[in-house]
Amino acid sequence: MATTPDSAPGEGPVRPVSVSLHEGTIAALKARTGKRGMSAYVEALIQRQLERDRLRELIDDAEAEHGPVDQAAVDAKRALLRGDTAGSADAA
Repeated sequence: MATTPDSAPGEGPVRPVSVSLHEGTIAALKARTGKRGMSAYVEALIQRQLERDRLRELIDDAEAEHGPVDQAAVDAKRALLRGDTAGSADAA
């Protein structure tokens, strides 16, 4: 079966693949999903990890171009978003 390189994660035809997992991982997966829900669960996990990987790449690219993030500014914005008025006095 030919692959479709233009398909985004979660798109395109479904096809079986073989992966190796530890028995304990398989048991925990089956306990959580049931035998018939494993593929959908693993698909969602892989899609989420791909999104996280891409986000990390975007952050790395931005930091390479603009320098590291100012943690104090992040903390101040986080306090504003949470409605922490005590921490928002110095917010940037």
